[in-house]
Parts: sequence; C-alpha cells; structure tokens
Amino acid sequence: MHITPEMNERLTQVGAGTPMGETLRRYWIPACLTEELPEPDGEPVRVRLMGEDLVAFRDSAGEVGLVEAYCAHRRAPLFFGRNEECGLRCVYHGWKFDVQGTCVDMPSEPPYSKFRLRVAIKAYPTYEKAGVVWTYMGPTAEMPAPPDYEWMRVPETHLGVSKTGEHCNYLQGIEGGIDTAHSSFAHNNDIQNKNLLRSLDPHPALEVDVENYGFRYGSIRNISDEKSYVRVYQFMMPNQQMRASLVDPEGNPIRMPALDGHIWVPIDDENTYVYNIKYAATDATPMPRENFLDSERRNGRHPEQFIPGTYWLQRNPSNDYLIDREVQRTRTFTGIDGVNTQDFALQEGMGGIVRRDLEALGSSDSAIQTCRELLLEATDEVERGLPPRGSDPEVCKTARAGEMLIPRGVPWRDATKDLTVANW
Repeated sequence: MHITPEMNERLTQVGAGTPMGETLRRYWIPACLTEELPEPDGEPVRVRLMGEDLVAFRDSAGEVGLVEAYCAHRRAPLFFGRNEECGLRCVYHGWKFDVQGTCVDMPSEPPYSKFRLRVAIKAYPTYEKAGVVWTYMGPTAEMPAPPDYEWMRVPETHLGVSKTGEHCNYLQGIEGGIDTAHSSFAHNNDIQNKNLLRSLDPHPALEVDVENYGFRYGSIRNISDEKSYVRVYQFMMPNQQMRASLVDPEGNPIRMPALDGHIWVPIDDENTYVYNIKYAATDATPMPRENFLDSERRNGRHPEQFIPGTYWLQRNPSNDYLIDREVQRTRTFTGIDGVNTQDFALQEGMGGIVRRDLEALGSSDSAIQTCRELLLEATDEVERGLPPRGSDPEVCKTARAGEMLIPRGVPWRDATKDLTVANW
C-alpha cells in the first residue's frame, strides 16, 4: 500500500473530530500512571491527551477524576486548584468540581442561587488497574468494557510499568516497535560478537496473521542449516505491541523469562507518551522492583535518566542523545547508550510526523503495512458507526508473544502454538 499525504494525515492526526482522533477515542487508553497520583487529596497532575488539556486528581475517596484543565467560570487553570473534600476547587473564585465534572459548590454566588446546577466541566471516565489510570474519551453509548490484557492480570510482584515521553507522532513509535529487522542493526550493542541471533540472519522473513484484536506475526531468522530463531510479535489495536524475552542474544534460555511491550499514547499530533510494560512469563519468576529498574537502566529510561521531575529523557535531540562516535566505531552499531534511546534518536529524528509518501518499503516491512491497513480500516469502521477491531477487550485476553529456537523447516505456528497463549 502506498501512503499518500492525505492517508498520512488520516493516520496521524489525533485531535477531536479527525478520523483517527475519533477512532482512538473508541478505545480505553492510558491517561497517566498510578504513581503520579499516589494519595487521596494529593497534588493534581497536568495531562495532555489526544490534543486535549486535562487535569487528573485523586479525590478524598481515592477515586481518580480526569477533567478539562480549565474552570467553567473564567477558564482559570484547575491545576492550581485545591484538592479537598471529594472535589477540585478552583482557587480563583472557589468553584468546586467532582470527578464527574459536576459543580458541587459555588461560594462566589448567593446561597440561594441554583446556578451551579447548570454548570459542569468535561470529565472522562477512568479505570485504574495494573499501575495505570485508563480513560475512555469517546461517546458514552459506544463505551466498551475496560481493558483486560494478560499483563493486567499479573500480580504486582511480577509486573513493572513505566512511561517515557517521545517527541514524535504516535505512529512512528508503533512502527518502530513492530519492526523486527531494525534490531539486527540499531540494537546491536556488541558488534564484535558474530554469534548473536539477530546478526546471524539480519533479513528475517515475516509472516503476518490478521486477528480479531489486530495481528500477530512470526519473524523467522534461519541462523544455521539446522535451526531457525522465531519471534512472535502481537499487535493489539490500536496502539499496543508485545514481544517476548525468553532467550538471550546467543539463544540461551533467560533465567527470568519475561514479556515486554509498549503502548503509544498520543499527547498531540507530534508528541507521545510511551507506556513500557514488562511482566514475568510464569508465576515461578517474580520480578523484584530492582530487577525491573535494572532493565529500565539498560534501556535508557531509568528515572535517574529522566530530566528531573519529568518523564522525558536527558538524552534527547538537543544533545544528539550523547552519541559517542568512538563507541560506534568499536562497540555498538549506533554509539548511543540504551535501547530505548536508540529508538528515540531514529524515530524523533524523522521529524514530528514522517513523510510516508517518500518511503521505499521492503519485504521486512509487511507488519508495518498491515498495521497501517488495519488503522485505516478502523477509521472507516468508526465512520460507518461500527465498533473498530480490537475495541472489545474479550478478543485481546489470551494474546501473548513468544520466541524460541526451532528445527529449520518446522512451521512456526505449530511450534509456538502453546507458547503464545496467555498463562495468567
């Protein structure tokens, strides 16, 4: 499929009223992390989501509200509001709003006034689970049940979730996440080692299966005359990818096997929050917090690697991601430290929204092609008044990623059949 400029706009613009903006609003999406709202009546948090400025707060009863960022009275910013007694009170004139956006107090008006009964601000429903505050921003009548991915059923002791800000359109992140071929190059962090699985065959064959939740695909690398290395990716519509970490770069079993994934949530057309997920493959392999943070450090997104007080990386376009050309010559393919940082350097370096009409796609880009086709299909479905693919959480419950070494020539679907069904 050749992407025209018009199709690119349809895929990448996320504001209210745009085809993709309306489509993404038919799914539950992450609004913020639970850790950002640690206690009742705590500090409100600014949230920019899908081009809308919002404020999140946890009220006295522990319920999370997600409301528009400005008071209905004179449009004063509610971020500065007092979070007290089950509501967020604007500090300009004292008007107070609950988590449903209802005005519950209007002290600047006479006590007998019923004006407050006619006043409300926009509020979106929230659902909190697995360290994430989710929201649904679409029509109430079309709201599906809350999400129920496998990683959301994992005990807290077996799960790690984080987020990172990225200065580019959400689709650039997705396409990087589902692109298996680039890991042979951009993420080759030991160029002297010729035994790395993804170096033994840097041109994987891809086979894509469209599913009712999105798609899965097998990435097959023939690493010898006897063996193939197969990695099965899952893509859950509209913006989540999962992959497995079950063998090390040389094919040996990992001591603590895990599944990894990302959800790319648009802040606006040219900025994205990436929610990073890592969970244990079985209940026998818990994931202590320190192990998760060690993984985050290797990826370049440990809290110490953020600009203080933010979820944005210190290594960024302003300092060329601190690329080390000597390291690039002698040790790693990019000279940039951190797998996540390597991705950001390339995805952000394409510009806020990449010109897809100028691309020259190859055989290893079939998953990316399928992703675009399904997203465009979803915009058509929404315009026809139909629920888009994957919006029903039931269809996503059992999807799981996997990877393994198999005898060469054995069908990967058969070999990975049991590996790619949810255990939790």
